Amino acid sequence: MTSDNPCDKDTVILSPSYRLPIIIICVGLLFLITPFRPWPTIVISSFGFFLLLQSFTLKLKFTKDDLIVMQLGNELRRFPFQNWIAWKIILPKLPGFLYFREEASPHLLPILFEVNSLKEQLRLRVKDLEIQKEVDSSKAKT
Repeated sequence: MTSDNPCDKDTVILSPSYRLPIIIICVGLLFLITPFRPWPTIVISSFGFFLLLQSFTLKLKFTKDDLIVMQLGNELRRFPFQNWIAWKIILPKLPGFLYFREEASPHLLPILFEVNSLKEQLRLRVKDLEIQKEVDSSKAKT
């Protein structure tokens, strides 16, 4: 996690994590031992290499009011926190996904960033919108 400007405490750029792409590439390579080779290996590993490239080029920038997706220093998309309805990190122990819902549409992003820093920044900025685990209704009645 790095700060864009040392004077700006509200702006943070997350450090990349290469865990998800490497796991996908390894899973693809495991298909070499199956009788279906080489096509599953080519397809799955190609997707893993695509995500690896994305993890080198994409950055998530958190400002006081927005989540900004940047590629090679250029802004791709801006998601103002005021438009968010809810968010959740799905499968955080595995290389997971960030789900968040805006007023206009839902979004599901693979986590190509350090998951603890991502969670920390989201809780800092939009904690009240986090989707909590639902309590089992049978346990709640007892």
